[in-house]
Amino acid sequence: MADSIAVQVCYAKPESAIMRQVSVPAGATVEQAIRLSGILPQAPEIDLAHNRTGIFGKLKPLDAPVREHDRVEIYRPLIADPKEARRRRAEKR
Repeated sequence: MADSIAVQVCYAKPESAIMRQVSVPAGATVEQAIRLSGILPQAPEIDLAHNRTGIFGKLKPLDAPVREHDRVEIYRPLIADPKEARRRRAEKR
């Protein structure tokens, strides 16, 4: 087993996206990968206690292990309830 693995950490802002390729120790968690990526100082609005995280679009807790070539994603909170937004669009038609 390798001593370190390569993963990508991503965070999408409305106006841009931050993507970092980072080498983490084998057995590292989602949280460790995020912290090692250096994204947190660049995006101070991220609060790992509140923002959801995932790997390749599937929600994962901060303590989930990462594997070689995983894409760790940090999700922003929803601005509007998706059901309510769909209902409003349907009413306009």
